Amino acid sequence: MPVVVVESPAKAKTINKYLGSDYTVLASYGHVRDLPPKDGSVDTEDDFAMTWEIGADSRKHVKAIADALKDDNALILATDPDREGEAISWHLQEALTKRRSIKKDTAVSRVTFNAITKEAVAEAMKNPRQVDMPLVEAYLARRALDYLVGFNLSPVLWRKLPGARSAGRVQSVCLRLIVERELEIEAFNPQEYWSVKASLATPRGQEFEARLTVLGGDKLDKYSLANSTAAELAVQAVASRDMVVQSVEAKPASRNPSAPFMTSTLQQEASRKFGMGAKQCMNAAQRLYEAGYITYMRTDGIDMAPEAVQEARAEIANRYGSEYVPGSPRIYKNKAKNAQEAHECIRPTEMGRDAKSLKVSEDDQRKLYDLIWKRTLACQMEGARLERTTVDIGSNDGQVVLRATGQVMLFDGFLRVYEEGRDDVVDEDDKRLPQIMQGEALKFAASLTAQADKADAGAAILSDDKAVLGLQHHTQPPPRFTEATLVKRMEELGIGRPSTYASVITTIQDREYVRKDKNRLFPEDKGRIVTIFLLNFFRTYVGYEFTANLEGELDDVSAGQRDYKDILSKFWRDFSAAISETSDLRITEVLDVLDDALAPQLYPPREDGSDPRICPKCGAGQLHLKTSRTGGFVGCGNYPECNYTRPIAGEGAEGYEKVLGEDEGDEIHLKSGRFGPYVQRGEATPENKKPPRSSLPKQGRDFLPGWGPNEIGLEQAVTLLTLPREVGAHSEGGVVLANLGRFGPYIAHQKPDEEKPVYVNLKETLDVFEIGMNRAVEMLAEKRANPGRGRRAAAKALKELGDHPESGGAISIMDGRYGPYVKWEKVNATLPKDVEPKDVTVEMAVQLITEKAGKSGAKKKAPAKKAAAKKAPAKKTAAKKPAAKKKAETSSDDG
Repeated sequence: MPVVVVESPAKAKTINKYLGSDYTVLASYGHVRDLPPKDGSVDTEDDFAMTWEIGADSRKHVKAIADALKDDNALILATDPDREGEAISWHLQEALTKRRSIKKDTAVSRVTFNAITKEAVAEAMKNPRQVDMPLVEAYLARRALDYLVGFNLSPVLWRKLPGARSAGRVQSVCLRLIVERELEIEAFNPQEYWSVKASLATPRGQEFEARLTVLGGDKLDKYSLANSTAAELAVQAVASRDMVVQSVEAKPASRNPSAPFMTSTLQQEASRKFGMGAKQCMNAAQRLYEAGYITYMRTDGIDMAPEAVQEARAEIANRYGSEYVPGSPRIYKNKAKNAQEAHECIRPTEMGRDAKSLKVSEDDQRKLYDLIWKRTLACQMEGARLERTTVDIGSNDGQVVLRATGQVMLFDGFLRVYEEGRDDVVDEDDKRLPQIMQGEALKFAASLTAQADKADAGAAILSDDKAVLGLQHHTQPPPRFTEATLVKRMEELGIGRPSTYASVITTIQDREYVRKDKNRLFPEDKGRIVTIFLLNFFRTYVGYEFTANLEGELDDVSAGQRDYKDILSKFWRDFSAAISETSDLRITEVLDVLDDALAPQLYPPREDGSDPRICPKCGAGQLHLKTSRTGGFVGCGNYPECNYTRPIAGEGAEGYEKVLGEDEGDEIHLKSGRFGPYVQRGEATPENKKPPRSSLPKQGRDFLPGWGPNEIGLEQAVTLLTLPREVGAHSEGGVVLANLGRFGPYIAHQKPDEEKPVYVNLKETLDVFEIGMNRAVEMLAEKRANPGRGRRAAAKALKELGDHPESGGAISIMDGRYGPYVKWEKVNATLPKDVEPKDVTVEMAVQLITEKAGKSGAKKKAPAKKAAAKKAPAKKTAAKKPAAKKKAETSSDDG
């Protein structure tokens, strides 16, 4: 039986069902080889030779494939139809050849399919080919570039900017977008302007609203009414005149559907409509693809197979009627920069299967499939036909003109099925207007008082009869990025690839360069410092045009038009010179450059005209930019005599590092430390080197609601600083204390005859402030009677997932000390931070278990490695282990 290799066990199971018993279908579980996380894996002195290593968790999978090849001398590589899939096939072929599982007479072929259906798989098997080496070389170039940037630039960051963790070829450019948007917001000066509208009624008593467009015979623009005085005059001018309909103009209009989904637009729409992050969206799409419900989900193509178009048109006619089917199929062309269009758009594999008929239990998958199905049908439907009406109403003297606009839907077309979401609200007057005739006299109608009361635009001015309303507005800064708008912007600039967006956005959040709050992305101080450093010392390599042009060169490699080693050579020549030049700089020199670059944001002009760099606390020292393990901050140059500090974003900025108020003459500070945010009474001085401090309380992995760094107030901080709290005197001697520790809330007590205290964990964080003596004594007695083997009671099961689909044994989601985790037999795998226990599927759990089991297996084999090292003392790997572990963080995050 030929051995067919795919990437995931779920896909293997589905394809095995289609191919039957004539084939052996195995999974590679993703990439089987990678560059070892140590210096020299890409040898710049040896024509960029790359050293590959089979991962510890991949060895058993490679062995399983090798064992299967002993029984049949035919290998079919059926990994995903993109660069990564091509690379995995190449790695498998190379690894199996190296271990002599592939012999001279072994038939090796490569097949691809854009959808996991019986027809698509059967057709692929009829059209085998060899591994596409230009695609592989494009992958090799990307991987080498990511390695060279990560393993050379990241150590510079560690040395020059304490607390900085890594830099990446695409990661750092993505971070730059977020930081520069924040700088725009901070530098923005709002401009005041006013608008005026009136409530009018037709002779038939039908009411509508119109806005002022002409005043004193002059056409108004957005900023014509610049203040309340001008607005009040305008309101009185409108209210004092009789109004007549001057013109009524109706024009036909149409709206056409959006193109079908590709990876970036799917991520954007899932974010808009469901609040899904890019990673969450791609996880759900991956499972839908592996189950055979949708086509391949990593694509920047929006083309649709002719047979799929015809199937969609037939389904539209069947469900909605022939009037919804356009005369000819709609053809879409990609406008995105560097689009490959190597394969189809993301669409259902069966147009007749809607979300209701889908056999999935996960809510994310069902919602995402419904989105894809509706968008696919809508893209082949008739456009919507509208009638837009514009009515001009003016005074007899021509001094005042009001305008009302509205629209009528004549035919809903594709809007019957689907309408694309919007990132930001657009002011469009799409209300339906009543019947209005030219020459009719209109009267002022309903009061606008209610609108004035709830107006969020600012101040309001009402006419005497309250039918004319003036509203104050201010121009708004550009909005912060959401994951959706960030993906859209990266796509517009030609940065990264569809398969990279989710991992890049996740990486900058994991590095704590960016935080996500209410779906918006905020740069942390650490992220700002890293970005400004790169812009000043490595501007070329975080340049939008440079990164996009590099993507274009890599596309030429995949098309067979350029040698990838020429690109690497050109890049390394200039990049290594920049690294060498910056490595010689002292930290103080770097900080001086960053201080000057950030001066407009760090030291804005003060209202009193005084020097913005003078310390507000001591009045003598100069403020300077400083760094710590937790990021950058502004501090007084007279330290330690003056210990004034504030965050980069300014005094009182949203985030950490601020003064919450005063208590008993002491300033209560919110600060950010090595283990997270904490509150502190007063400042450290030579006499008081360790002022009272307390970490912010957590419940599980998250801050206790209302006690987070952006929510905590002075009263709560003072309460925290009273810890440890004395609950009371124990009858057997000693005092019972309640406190918050590194592992959560607890009580403690030590009898006079005990060598050490007895600790009992509390279930609820607020219990440290509320627990009484009776309950505390009871809990301590129970702990002394049953000390057990650990400090924690048996973990509680949050969710049961059933048995492991391959190996058997129950899989559960447990509530652990450090947060939820997946438990299967002796394997405990921590859930990622952005995954909720209720959202975990069996497939996700199996993947986490597999990864954890692989890591555990690697640790068990450590003694064998040590023995091997004795036989070959020339390899000095042991001394480099700590550095290699740290550098592992910088390996490719750009795909």
